[in-house]
Amino acid sequence: MKPLFITGIDTGIGKTVVSAILTEKLQADYWKPIQSGDLESSDTLKVKSLVSNSKTVFHPEAYRLTQPFSPHKSADLDGIQISLDQINIPDTLNRLIIEGAGGLLVPLNQNQYMVDLIKKFDAEVILVVKHYLGSINHTLLSLSLLNSLNIPVTRIIVNGPNDEYAEKAIRSYSNNIIINTIAQTDILDNDFIISQGEHISI
Repeated sequence: MKPLFITGIDTGIGKTVVSAILTEKLQADYWKPIQSGDLESSDTLKVKSLVSNSKTVFHPEAYRLTQPFSPHKSADLDGIQISLDQINIPDTLNRLIIEGAGGLLVPLNQNQYMVDLIKKFDAEVILVVKHYLGSINHTLLSLSLLNSLNIPVTRIIVNGPNDEYAEKAIRSYSNNIIINTIAQTDILDNDFIISQGEHISI
């Protein structure tokens, strides 16, 4: 099976929560290739704290950047340059959840972007969305880019309350897209992660 690449229409959109939900539901392996900043509370550590099954393996990041900026800026400040040749998919027989950083066109270096990493891995995409003023445009632009590159989109997962007008606009643009919704919560724990996975058939 192809890896599932979790990306979003913006930064802070809920990719880590969705990654935890799918990792737990599928008892899949988890991998965050590039971590920018927050090394003491990285996304890998956050997902690990939310997942309880004994099958999941958490693979180490290819790049651990000390500054909380876009990968190309963080890498430059750390005195290195990100190379896609140095980012190799972990060796596993299990389903693999890959969490991206930011959105599709977040720069990794001077001429490569997060979407280039998706293409390298021949991954299927799950696009994480949160509704706000402008999110329809961001969602359709993301879908347009993925479609133009022939990258399959498995589904959209809406983080938080749905919006019938937004969903109608998205479906008008992409008739066959599956849209799932997860709830927002003040208590983010394993019980919540398991309960939200029950709403996603994958």
